[in-house]
Amino acid sequence: MTIRRKARYVDLHLCNSCGDCANVCPVTAPDEYQMGLSSRKAVYIPFPQAVPCSYILDMDTCLGNNPIACGKCADVCEKQAIDFDDADELVTREVGAIIVAIGLDVYDPTEMDEYGYTRFDDVITSMEFERLICAGGPTMGHFVRPSDQQRPKRIGFIQCVGSRNPKIGRPYCSNICCMNTIKDTLLLADHYPDTENFVFYQDIRAFGKGFEDMFQRSKEAGTRYIRGLPGDIEEDPETGALIVTVENTTSGRLERHELDMVVLSVGVVPAKDRDKIAGLLTLSKTSDGFFMETHPKLKPVDAPTRGVYFAGFCESPKDIKDSVCQAGAASSRAGALLNAGEIKIEAITSVIDPEACSMCGLCASVCPYGAITWHKKEVATVIEAACAGCGACGATCTFGAITMRHFTDDQLLGQVRAILAEQPEEKVFVFACNWCSYAGGDMAGISRIRYPSTNRVVRTMCSARVSEEMVLEAFRCGAPVVLVSGCHYADCHYIDANRQTVKRVQKLWDKLEKAGVRPERLQLEWISAAEGQKFAKVMQQMEDKRKLVTPDEIAHAREALKPKKKKARPAKKEPAAVTEATA
Repeated sequence: MTIRRKARYVDLHLCNSCGDCANVCPVTAPDEYQMGLSSRKAVYIPFPQAVPCSYILDMDTCLGNNPIACGKCADVCEKQAIDFDDADELVTREVGAIIVAIGLDVYDPTEMDEYGYTRFDDVITSMEFERLICAGGPTMGHFVRPSDQQRPKRIGFIQCVGSRNPKIGRPYCSNICCMNTIKDTLLLADHYPDTENFVFYQDIRAFGKGFEDMFQRSKEAGTRYIRGLPGDIEEDPETGALIVTVENTTSGRLERHELDMVVLSVGVVPAKDRDKIAGLLTLSKTSDGFFMETHPKLKPVDAPTRGVYFAGFCESPKDIKDSVCQAGAASSRAGALLNAGEIKIEAITSVIDPEACSMCGLCASVCPYGAITWHKKEVATVIEAACAGCGACGATCTFGAITMRHFTDDQLLGQVRAILAEQPEEKVFVFACNWCSYAGGDMAGISRIRYPSTNRVVRTMCSARVSEEMVLEAFRCGAPVVLVSGCHYADCHYIDANRQTVKRVQKLWDKLEKAGVRPERLQLEWISAAEGQKFAKVMQQMEDKRKLVTPDEIAHAREALKPKKKKARPAKKEPAAVTEATA
């Protein structure tokens, strides 16, 4: 692994954090830690609890070092810790496990202009509120509003700003917003008892240990909870008060509240650099943009890529306690892997026959884990420690050069022929992904959900393992309808292997149409392990389609989809002997 160590331009071994350099620095810039509510110097300590607690020099705001236009910090530093010649350094490390803990970003409410965040100084975010009320904040703990530096007496909190809103692409709950607001109201009630607090909410989600008790304490302290989100915010031109209009869904009335300050309880969003990390470590993401774990219940901190583990917000929104628990679990999993000496893998990996390999490289291009190495005009090879056994390579190879252990072509085709050997016209044939669709069928059974008993399921590790030949063989054996089912498109257990399923099924639809077979006899559905109800519904739909297929259609498909006999290749002519004359 190669790591870029950014230049600090201050030798942390020499710096004793005396602060003389910052005192003489003439440059000021917005302080990111204080949410831009105060300024910092070009040489500064990022935040009070920074480790190591030494200064760094921000070259983007410094007057420059080539040539040196200022140099006051270097002149005053007795330890000679300032190093203008410092540069980024590439460090190489050999690692056996990686824990991804890239954190989160906070939602930017500027696009929700109905709340006036960009128009009114006294409309702030919950992060800015935290800095204003903190003893180490820009106002040294004196809580004032930005417009006139006076203490606000009536404060409103608007929940779910940037959360639970599909219109802006944030349908998920950010998990921490409700309790953060409740904590803030208790702080205000403790420090400023005469403050009137209003909380506008959809639902208060206080599901953690002791959280409901905090919610009740907040109400007892006088905080008014109004069920309903404001439509807009206006400013009174005479008094400067913020007028909030909201429909109270509890009383069914339209209310107007005059407030001195409005706090937007902003949600959280995935870190901006998650795509780079996903590309480096071959990670998959869920539909909301967070990283997807191997299994939500059995392996909640494991990434689909072996040796990679998750901790904190990169996997899903969670509070500090859950992040700490997940970090402990991730470090435990990494420690177990490193102490094992040897790792065990499931015997479902791919094996490549070098004699049958055509050296085309298609298998390497479809492997979601990069477990197949291939170079032009060379036989592909499998890195078994990295192979997860999805089978996408085996289904893609048309030369029979790849064998999937325990899920070979002969085994799967044997199941197809055995299931359809008798009365095939009365059966719905299903290829189901082991992790989602097959588990969804189990969920339907456990939940005692009724659905037709005509389905016959063949389990594969991934829907990408289902090759064209398997589907065509099912139709040749008399299957009225065939269903290929797997994980949801954005939630594939094998990162993005089911994208190969889509391409393969689309190609099959074209083949069926050219052969005069109705393409709708082949269906593709995404069913998760928790969707037992959907599994039953899909099985009923497939049964309805089966009843519409006539015996003539089945007979025509048997005949039209017969494999064509391959023409024998002509023997290669031996090159003529080179004579002296021709030479």
